[in-house]
Amino acid sequence: MDALIIAAGYGSRLRDLSESKPLTPVAGKTLIELGVRQAMAAGARRVVVVTGHEGARVEAYLAQLSLSAGIAIHAERIADWSKPNGYSVMAGAARIAAMGGGDFLLMMADHIFSAEILQQLAQAGAADRGVTLGIDRRITSDLIDPDDATWVETGADGFIRAIGKTISGYDAVDCGAFLATQELPRAIAAAITEGKSGSLSDGMQYLADRGRAATLDIGQAWWLDVDDARAHALAEAEAPARLPEIYC
Repeated sequence: MDALIIAAGYGSRLRDLSESKPLTPVAGKTLIELGVRQAMAAGARRVVVVTGHEGARVEAYLAQLSLSAGIAIHAERIADWSKPNGYSVMAGAARIAAMGGGDFLLMMADHIFSAEILQQLAQAGAADRGVTLGIDRRITSDLIDPDDATWVETGADGFIRAIGKTISGYDAVDCGAFLATQELPRAIAAAITEGKSGSLSDGMQYLADRGRAATLDIGQAWWLDVDDARAHALAEAEAPARLPEIYC
């Protein structure tokens, strides 16, 4: 299995801590190292990282990380990293397809997860879906930033009805981890053709409207979006205990 990590953005809310979000250290390990090693623990044998801002610096780091972690890491740089994140998904998915890959774990570089989340997602593929999203129904958790969260409304069958930062009705939050097929980048492209901005959520909604976007309820498992100084402090305090397979 492959993994795709989106690491192209500017990371403005972490700029006081680091000039590069994926290279931001958390208890001695960078966010991108955490992502790669978490993907490995879930069964990934190859990782594609989409780079953009500080691309050369991140790619040099990835080359060293590939050697130290013992996994193939392929950097795919996008020319305009200011575009919505769906463009990064399309670029990374195309690289995976060109290498003969199939379904892939999709992760955001600034999200970290307890091991069971990605391990369960890796086994969640089925013919009735084009994507499976990890969701958390603890929507009032102190670990969630309500001003930055992507919210999800699900149906009785657990499939997504609506997804986005501004939807009015929701019963879960997007954890930033997916098991995707090549239907997802095609859905993003189709949404762009329809006039959407090209965000990952646009592609997810396109699949949801066609009954192809499933969810995995993570239950009580731990995860964190390390998107600002507050979340970074929480990650520094909790990650070593929450991720023993990495911080050993």
